Amino acid sequence: MSNAAAYSPDAAGAAGPGAGADMLSLRVLARLLDYPTAELQEAAGEMIEIIHAERRWPVARRRTLMDWCQRIADAELLELQAEYVELFDKGKATSLLLFEHVHGESRDRGQAMVDLMNEYENAGFELDARELPDYLPLFLEYLSTRDEDAIGRWLGEIRHILALLAARMEEREADHALVPLGLLALIGAEGDVEAHRDTARTEEPDDTPDALDAVWEEEAVSFTADSDQDCALQSAEGRRLAERKRETPSDPVTIMPSGPSAG
Repeated sequence: MSNAAAYSPDAAGAAGPGAGADMLSLRVLARLLDYPTAELQEAAGEMIEIIHAERRWPVARRRTLMDWCQRIADAELLELQAEYVELFDKGKATSLLLFEHVHGESRDRGQAMVDLMNEYENAGFELDARELPDYLPLFLEYLSTRDEDAIGRWLGEIRHILALLAARMEEREADHALVPLGLLALIGAEGDVEAHRDTARTEEPDDTPDALDAVWEEEAVSFTADSDQDCALQSAEGRRLAERKRETPSDPVTIMPSGPSAG
């Protein structure tokens, strides 16, 4: 399977025990969220083998993911691509940019991007793709190089985003919901999705022609001394928030233990 980023093994020692021992199941989930290609279809057999070997998932979860991989292999490529565009390229409700669900287009998103880029750089994770650092498949590539403690901590940080994405994708009857569900299953948090199902069912669609037109109706931006000062204040506040986050430990979240090898 192709990678969306390059990982420098020289940084593995500094990243903690177990770092660099790739968690291949996360790479499979990353690939399943990529734009469908003939290469993806050809890799379906390899992905099925990796999923089958992932004992942190129960048999039923592995089976649903393996069945999806087989459907990808058997489907017409143009149909897969059309479904992908319909799900991800129209509207932002199912955006794969994590911070878009938290900060929207606010300045806080910029600071969050900087913090995540620093995280990548400190781990020796070098981007070689034209994707934003919070692009979920790219983020999963990064997590695949981390140890289980780090993976659990990060998945715990974004579990609310994953649950909302899963609920929205389920509402659209998209197989892609299996990715956030699989990630939540790794930390025993699949039940989080239930809290978002009413929202996903009742929220106004953002992929209609009118909704898409509204996105382009932006107010003019004026650059003044006041706005420059506001940017500085926002950046300073973003740094303070990041520092407080580093100083305040989050609730511990662990990866589910591997299950029996049977099944």
